[in-house]
Amino acid sequence: MNGLNKGIRKVEVSLKWDPSPAGQPPSDLDIVAATYPAADPSGDPAYVVHFDSRSPDGTITLNRDSKTGQGFGWDEVMTVELNRLDSRYGRVVIGVAIQQGASPKTFGDVSKAALRIREDYTVLAEDDFASVQGSTAAVIGEFVRDGSGSWSFLPGLHGYDEDPATFARVMGAPRES
Repeated sequence: MNGLNKGIRKVEVSLKWDPSPAGQPPSDLDIVAATYPAADPSGDPAYVVHFDSRSPDGTITLNRDSKTGQGFGWDEVMTVELNRLDSRYGRVVIGVAIQQGASPKTFGDVSKAALRIREDYTVLAEDDFASVQGSTAAVIGEFVRDGSGSWSFLPGLHGYDEDPATFARVMGAPRES
């Protein structure tokens, strides 16, 4: 560490949306986190965390998973403990994917979708997906480790038109301008 700057240590990624109208198939949004090696931060992810999974070392955990958006408050919550992540990892990309059923859905089809990323009580990012409403998945931000070992947050909402499995593979690739 450099001086007293410890960088970002532990974050909470939260996602919420309203249930689908009566008679419509449910909307199922999922938080996805991909961890990349420091030696190849834009290559293939070392591992991906999503519904029904956690990181091998327990540093990334999905605490709450909703398949419908029903309930009060945040429907999905993921904890990312950057301060515990092994030094061989240098980048963590966070995204959201919409599970695709018989009729494809985009963020524009999901009522009142919203995200929040925070460290303790400090909000790092909030968004309503309006800028990517035609997309089926989106990167919502990434965390990068610098040479001193400190983590920083790079905000940004970038839409993709991919199914969840493909999105998990391509979400950390360099974006075309």
